[in-house]
Amino acid sequence: MASRVWATGLIALMLAGSASGQAQPEAAARRGALNARMTGDIAPVHDPVMIRAGKTYYVYGTGLDGQMLSARTSTDLIHWTAGTPPLSQLPDWATKAVPGTKGMWAPDISRGADGRYRLYYSVSTFGSNRSAIGLATSATLDPAAPGYGWRDKGMVVMSTPADDFNAIDPNHVVDADGRHWLALGSFWSGLKLFALDPRTGKLLDPKEKPFAIARRPAPAGGPDPVEAPFIIRHGGYHWLLASYDYCCKGVNSTYYTVVGRAKAITGPYLGKDGSTMLNGGGTILLRADLQEQQRFRGPGHPGVMHDADGRDYVVYHAYDRTKDGVPTLRIAPIAWGADGWPTAEYQ
Repeated sequence: MASRVWATGLIALMLAGSASGQAQPEAAARRGALNARMTGDIAPVHDPVMIRAGKTYYVYGTGLDGQMLSARTSTDLIHWTAGTPPLSQLPDWATKAVPGTKGMWAPDISRGADGRYRLYYSVSTFGSNRSAIGLATSATLDPAAPGYGWRDKGMVVMSTPADDFNAIDPNHVVDADGRHWLALGSFWSGLKLFALDPRTGKLLDPKEKPFAIARRPAPAGGPDPVEAPFIIRHGGYHWLLASYDYCCKGVNSTYYTVVGRAKAITGPYLGKDGSTMLNGGGTILLRADLQEQQRFRGPGHPGVMHDADGRDYVVYHAYDRTKDGVPTLRIAPIAWGADGWPTAEYQ
């Protein structure tokens, strides 16, 4: 699954950096790869998602070593500081719904029509699809601002061994017609899409079957290594990013990220070559950094942020070979080519 508890030895590894000499993010993006210049609290970070509020960028990620969600902040996309986790404990409903769960995984952050921020998060245990996605809201992301405080709104969707999907790795998206959706999934029969009530952020019809948007057919009894959906809109299309193969194995991780596009949010999502993501297709967006002598392995669990300057950034994690495979925050500007397809400027 995209959200795992990491070995204690890895969690202890943190990268230090300077908080001085900050620059405007658009200028930083023009002066070469952000990844080569990022400093501060950028590890360990797993399953990151990013949003901008005012002049501050916020990155939330999986709670590692049985902890709640992690938080990082920056004003320039380069210098990062560990912040206040949005939630301090699991709600009662989560511990009852998923016995044995110890932390929160793979969050997603967005802003609702009511102006409150919506934080979707996963609760599960390793290797099981008895999982659930919850929702919390806050008027602001700044812990020092008036009105700050996360209110847990309870369960959004749950999966059990009777289901063919795994309710983790949520992503909230609004389609071209203004309808709200929740993409999710990890392994099992692949990635799903549920319609949401825009007012509550919960399922529009809990009895309605979800749409299948990506899967990787495997031999009978074998794994279906696809997870971490993230959908954005650009150029008249909906674009689905997903992670293929295996995360969470440190330098042995084989994760990589693919992308496909569709006119309708429900798909079918096709790669540049016409291959369908319902059959393991798509176009590669992120893979191991070969120009860095494969220092960063297994890039995946992508999220995309559309910045105020109009530029898109993909945020993800990769495993640093020089730091015993610690999961590390990575951010890359997206260049949209003349053919309409995205390229991640991560080298």
